[in-house]
Amino acid sequence: MVKVRQDAWSHEDDLLLAETVLRHIREGSTQLNAFEEVGDQLNRTAAACGFRWNAEVRKNYDKAVDLAKRQRKQRKKAQQQERHSQPLPRPKAQPTVQQEQNLPMAVDPTTEEDINMPSIDSIIQQLQQFKTVNQANNQMNSELEALRLENQEMKSENSQLKEKVEEMSLQYANLQEDYQTFIGIMDRARKMMVFDEDDVSAPSFKMEKNGNLQQIAK
Repeated sequence: MVKVRQDAWSHEDDLLLAETVLRHIREGSTQLNAFEEVGDQLNRTAAACGFRWNAEVRKNYDKAVDLAKRQRKQRKKAQQQERHSQPLPRPKAQPTVQQEQNLPMAVDPTTEEDINMPSIDSIIQQLQQFKTVNQANNQMNSELEALRLENQEMKSENSQLKEKVEEMSLQYANLQEDYQTFIGIMDRARKMMVFDEDDVSAPSFKMEKNGNLQQIAK
């Protein structure tokens, strides 16, 4: 049975992350809120969820993200139209010319530029999101550097083992050559001994008149 790492992301986890992020985009919320919500459900940190979204999941949902953004704009537009369609308050009696001269000029505190400017809270949330993603990226870079160093160390060990194998192979070849030489010497020695035994014959003797034995030279 294949073991699964405890921090591995399953297909269901990625699907939950994508659905939550898209829902927050449609509702006008921030992705950081989505990461925190998914982190609470999966018992992960918001940084891990943000890194997973930006590194792996988002590229599979580009069209869905664009659609969610358009739906957010349509929702804001519908809300503005709904506010504009509400009945206007009953106009007050117009002041007289004398009253207008005595009244100070009214100034609208909210300009068009102020309406379009992002709020302080949204800026803070975006900065926190960037910080979270940056921390996740730094952590990943540290892990990659550690893996790179480990890979270099394994390559060095592999090179040393390869040199030892080549050295042992050379020693084995030398021993094999010495063994064959020794076998050849032993074979030649055995053949010489057999040849010498064939050449040696028993001595011949003859008896002299006085009864002594005398060896006959060949």
